[in-house]
Amino acid sequence: MGFFSKDIKTMDDLFVHTLRDIYYAENQIVKALPEMIDKASDQELKNGFEKHLQETEMQIDRLEQVFKLHGVDIAGVNCPAIDGILEEADDVSGEVDDDQVLDAALIAAGQAVEHYEITRYGTLVAWAKQLGRNDCAALLQQNLQEEMNTDKALTAMAESRVNAAAA
Repeated sequence: MGFFSKDIKTMDDLFVHTLRDIYYAENQIVKALPEMIDKASDQELKNGFEKHLQETEMQIDRLEQVFKLHGVDIAGVNCPAIDGILEEADDVSGEVDDDQVLDAALIAAGQAVEHYEITRYGTLVAWAKQLGRNDCAALLQQNLQEEMNTDKALTAMAESRVNAAAA
């Protein structure tokens, strides 16, 4: 389905399509995080990725609740954006030999993922409210808040020591 697909005719169609996009993305992230955990040498970073893996699994559960509340089938749609972000993260991390530089690269990759998710969840919250679905908006807002918290935690790790150690 292209961005201006004939299948998207209403704001509700757009909401459901974007919901399916982030559902696919979150499932891809669940698959990618264990490798990021394994590659990280900084224990706090490793712990942060492990915590976010658990959060991501809960976010998928919340998304499934949103699908049910909204009365649509639980399904994902291919998301070339997240596939590209994850592929780039894998490519870059595969090229780094120094563990400290690798940790900095993993943080950068994690933040690229977080920023994508933040944009999607922010949009979905706004659209859910516009559609009168405050029940859905509340669940999506929880996911958005967790993504923003993860982004802040990654920034703090990078700025407090990881980037300096890699330099």
